[in-house]
Amino acid sequence: MHNTVERRPVASVSTDAVPRKERLAWWAHMSAHEIVPTALSSEHADDFHGRAHSVDLAGVRVAEFTTSPLTGRRSPSHIRWHDPDGYQLFLVHDSPVRLEQRRHDSYLQAGDFSVFDTSHPYATEFVDVGRLTRLTILFLSGDALPIPRGEMERLLAHKLPGRTGTGVMLARYLTGLREHAAGCDPEELPRLGTIAVDLAAAFLAGRLGAEGRLTPESRRRALTARIDAFIDRHLGNPGLGPVGIAAHHHISVRSLHMLFQQHPETVSATIRRRRLERCRADLADPRLRDRPISEISLRWGFKTAAEFSRVFRAAYGTSPRDHRRQALAAEDGFSRHLIGS
Repeated sequence: MHNTVERRPVASVSTDAVPRKERLAWWAHMSAHEIVPTALSSEHADDFHGRAHSVDLAGVRVAEFTTSPLTGRRSPSHIRWHDPDGYQLFLVHDSPVRLEQRRHDSYLQAGDFSVFDTSHPYATEFVDVGRLTRLTILFLSGDALPIPRGEMERLLAHKLPGRTGTGVMLARYLTGLREHAAGCDPEELPRLGTIAVDLAAAFLAGRLGAEGRLTPESRRRALTARIDAFIDRHLGNPGLGPVGIAAHHHISVRSLHMLFQQHPETVSATIRRRRLERCRADLADPRLRDRPISEISLRWGFKTAAEFSRVFRAAYGTSPRDHRRQALAAEDGFSRHLIGS
């Protein structure tokens, strides 16, 4: 009988346990296997720091890298050594990054995207502004996007601002994936990966004016992801409902309900559940113990305290007040145990 080892969707590595003098070489070796072979150098080689979190979504991978400033060059020999024949779509979070590929070069700042083709040489520099550089990278196979390679070449190493429209949605989705994937059931992971690819395809196609190349299914999933994020951002609005959501996304209410037919809940049920989840978390938060329950319920879009109390009890089998008392008592007991140990 064989033991089964469950593969976790999120894996993390760090240079912290590596001797200082060996950290850059260790990071280069790790990068060659987890990203692509690249020659790395850094003026911080004697005190290099690096952390990586990789999210495996059953065929789609997203990784977040935080490192000391460095430069990287991918040469033809690196490509011959190993080429996954795909793209790296990455998002800059703070320190600026310089890029070069296929006679294109750009200077990226926080909130900007760009894309590399792994089959061509490239160069990158994480600019030293006195702090670590953080990037999120979505790894895409060459056939994952409905955009011909010749057209994709127009985007390579270009600055693709992600502060509006689909770019905002893609950035929020990618940066939240590590937390979401860690709590997901294994059967949900492929869906998370599919949504990431669909949002990336919509974003890149939009930059090329090629939205018509997206399949109807891809457009549907991208729209659903945008609606999900819109709901999360506007839970505190008591008027949030199907009519307003449909109008904001330029679709009919009937089309909105049809989108949600493949979900386990209706639009209204989704809004109510997410509001309840936010309220339940706030009620259990020791930092909010002095905040009135009615204020918490209003914050998350419930119109009256009576309505909130009724739907909370129906969902969780207890009143908001009893839930808060039990949750805070458990937290206080845990804190006393830590102090006494």
